[in-house]
Amino acid sequence: MRENQNHHPSAEPQNITTNATLPNPVTVRQKENNHLSLLEINQEGTPAALSSKLAKVEACIRMYEEMHRLKARERLRQRQEELEQMVRAAYAQASQQLKHFDELRELKRHQEFQELQEVMEKSSKEAQRQQEKLKEEHRHRAKILHLKLREAEQQRQRQEELELLRKKEGQERLRRLYSIQEELLQLNQQIGPSYGHKDLPRVDLSAYSNRGNQICRLVSELIRSTSQRGFPAQADVASTERALQEMRGLIASMQQEIAAALEEKKRKDEEEKKQKQKDLEKREQMKSQASVPLQQWWGKQRKEGLQVETEESIMQWYQQLQDAAQQCVAAFSEIGNCKGNAEVKKIKTNLQKAATIPVSQISSISGSKLREVFDKINNLLSGKPVQTEGQTVLVTQHPQGLEFVCYKLAEKFVRHGEGEVSFHHESAFPIAVVLSGIWELHPRVGDIFLAHLHKKCPYSVPFYPARKEGTSMEEYQKTLGYEVHDSNVEEQDHFLKRMSGMIRLYAAIIQLRWPYGNQHGAHPHGLSYGWRWLAQMLNLEPLADVTAVLLLDFLEVCGNALMRHYGIQFWKTMLFIQKSYIPRIEAVTSSGQMGCLSRLKNFVQRCLQVQEMPLPKGILTPSFWRT
Repeated sequence: MRENQNHHPSAEPQNITTNATLPNPVTVRQKENNHLSLLEINQEGTPAALSSKLAKVEACIRMYEEMHRLKARERLRQRQEELEQMVRAAYAQASQQLKHFDELRELKRHQEFQELQEVMEKSSKEAQRQQEKLKEEHRHRAKILHLKLREAEQQRQRQEELELLRKKEGQERLRRLYSIQEELLQLNQQIGPSYGHKDLPRVDLSAYSNRGNQICRLVSELIRSTSQRGFPAQADVASTERALQEMRGLIASMQQEIAAALEEKKRKDEEEKKQKQKDLEKREQMKSQASVPLQQWWGKQRKEGLQVETEESIMQWYQQLQDAAQQCVAAFSEIGNCKGNAEVKKIKTNLQKAATIPVSQISSISGSKLREVFDKINNLLSGKPVQTEGQTVLVTQHPQGLEFVCYKLAEKFVRHGEGEVSFHHESAFPIAVVLSGIWELHPRVGDIFLAHLHKKCPYSVPFYPARKEGTSMEEYQKTLGYEVHDSNVEEQDHFLKRMSGMIRLYAAIIQLRWPYGNQHGAHPHGLSYGWRWLAQMLNLEPLADVTAVLLLDFLEVCGNALMRHYGIQFWKTMLFIQKSYIPRIEAVTSSGQMGCLSRLKNFVQRCLQVQEMPLPKGILTPSFWRT
């Protein structure tokens, strides 16, 4: 740049000089034109003169051009010398400036180096001071950490000692739980054989067995849960010890009841032995009096006239069943009154559905379907999980769950009898066979079923309630089995249909057994109860409509089974009904109520004529269970 700047000022005067020395091109052209015009003028006069002039002009032009070239070359040389001088001057100036720049840069570098050295010395001293400070802090922290480590080690040792002690105590408590569980299982095994005691068919020990199983399940669940979370706490041991005390109390109570039952059985065996002796004497007497007419024999065996009230022993049995039902209701009072507790209310709803829905599914479609229904009910009562409307239900979800399920299940069976069986007589048999199997495995359900049945249908006792003093007509009609809604009593036909359904169900139960149960044990409520019912019914004064309907229903359903079991005694009873009891029914029956009495009379007459009781319609055959 310096060279260019130095070059341009000198170039401008040079150009000015050059322009001043050179001739003006316009003037030259005018001169040339003038010469040409002269030549043209003279050409016309003298051609030779014109050519010599042209030669002179050309020579002048060449000389002018040569002079111009020489001047241009001289100017160019001068210009080159000036440029070389300018370049040398610029070079010298640049070298001087570069040298000065190097000196300045070296000086600055030296100053920066000194400053950096001072900063580094200062930083080094500061770092040394900081390092000394950190070393002092490190020594202090190391001392504190050493103290903490020593304290932590001491704490760890104390924790290990405590853990060993806790583990030792936990193992001791766990061994105690296992020993209690083993003792509980041994005691529960003592309950098991007694529950199925063949010599005590009428002693109900199911409550002891069920409670024993519940206690064992609770203890097993407790041990399993404590094993999962570690070792049991002292509260767990206390709970199992309380369970053990309860089990021992159950065993003591059961042994007392068994002892009392054995004593009672011994007494009854002696009475039966005496009765058999008397019966043997009677049969000998009957052989000697074979010529005596049958009607005369019945007159000697029965009392003069019929009873108005049921025998006292039967009424005691009836009252015991009602008391058992009331105790069951009291046992699930928390579930029964759960309006303010949403969780208990949900459990109650699920348990009620699990108990009642399977009963509604009972049908005679196939044996496999009936077995599925039975398994659902049995699993529920046994404490196993069952599926109901997509939810898993257990009676152990609430301490009162089993009592609640037993009550609702028995109630549902009775309602099924007065509803389904009253309209479809054949449905009595699948319902009865399921109930019989459940009754055999869970006797409490059977007792509560009888209590419900007797309350809904007192004629299943049989029992004709008397009107007590101060009892309103509505209350008395309810005790007779009538349904009363808003002071309106149900119609007689509807009442008889409901009573018929329940008696048919009862007659089916006493003759049927669950085919997959224990066939060697006694029926929980067998034909002997049906025979007693028939005998007691014939000992009572007949009622218009009711007696004829119930007798006919009972004989149609259960007559064949009673005939096969009791033989000649049954036929004597049938003859008594025809000869003595039907006339008594006619005496209390009005002319408008003779329809059912006529059917009973024709049925008894037809059976006596052919000496055969027909099989009831809808009876379950062996082939049914293969479907």
